[in-house]
Amino acid sequence: MFFFFKLCVFVLSFMICFSEAVISCFNEDGRPVDWFIIYKLPIYKMEVKGSGLEYMYLDSTVTNWQMSTHTINSSRGALGRTLTQLYYKYKSNSSVYMIYNDAPPELKYPSHYGHTKERGYDYPSSGKYYGQTLNCITYNSIQFPLISQQLAFIYPRVYNCSVPPAFSPHIAVMAQICDAKTPFIKTPKNLLKLVSERGQTFFSFAKSPYYVDDIYTGWVAQTLGTDLLVESWMHQGHQLPSNCSLSHHVMNIVSVCLPGPQMFSSYEDHSKWCVSYAFKDQWTCLGDLNRDSGQAGRGGGLICSQNPIIYKAFRQAMAGYKHC
Repeated sequence: MFFFFKLCVFVLSFMICFSEAVISCFNEDGRPVDWFIIYKLPIYKMEVKGSGLEYMYLDSTVTNWQMSTHTINSSRGALGRTLTQLYYKYKSNSSVYMIYNDAPPELKYPSHYGHTKERGYDYPSSGKYYGQTLNCITYNSIQFPLISQQLAFIYPRVYNCSVPPAFSPHIAVMAQICDAKTPFIKTPKNLLKLVSERGQTFFSFAKSPYYVDDIYTGWVAQTLGTDLLVESWMHQGHQLPSNCSLSHHVMNIVSVCLPGPQMFSSYEDHSKWCVSYAFKDQWTCLGDLNRDSGQAGRGGGLICSQNPIIYKAFRQAMAGYKHC
């Protein structure tokens, strides 16, 4: 039956899939978990050169970041174990999946597509240099129509997908996108509440190219009612400065320090995340948009929660920020 299906979602390297069999996020030991987060380390960490394949791991069963014994390109790590499920099922008529990337393999890179990521399990050499984050969440299939709606706003560049006819009525937007059609949206942005398989609440902020603004300043901080510290790629010449012009402020993180210590500047980090400045608010968001004027007119979004484990891990990772 449809309601026994499972859904797995990756944010930043974003994949969506579900099937009649049990599909879940897998931890480093190959066991199902409600969610996990990976922080891939950049090659250069305070002038110390690494491989660009090491990563820190976090899930609901641990209290802080742990250095993985695997590398990001290993099939034995959490990412490899989770994606392997797709490879075993992707030809089945009982499975739905969508793979997308703003710069898919062997295709050119047009900026009008949403700044969102998706790939099969083949970590590219170009991805070694900078830091990255990845979030996997396990959802029951009753959440899937809601996630399907959000896809209409972020405008993903799909390069591989499957929506068998039996599933189309439940996930009509995803089916349209899979058929290379553009779904109609009534508003330029959308906020939805999602609940993971084990009851963790997440909030999905999704914006279309028609919402031309910095998502962090103009929408997320004001909606959550909290000042935000934002980590995003500060590599280009048109990054946005910290902004204190509205009721709730947004300040750029300039350096990150993970346990080890693993310290690096935002210049070396291609991840996009934010935390509430005030510890009492406990907000953490992971997404796919930089604080960059060139991305104000792109589709994309953030997944936010008030999970104390996630908040503690990311708030303590903030090693420096620039006030307004």
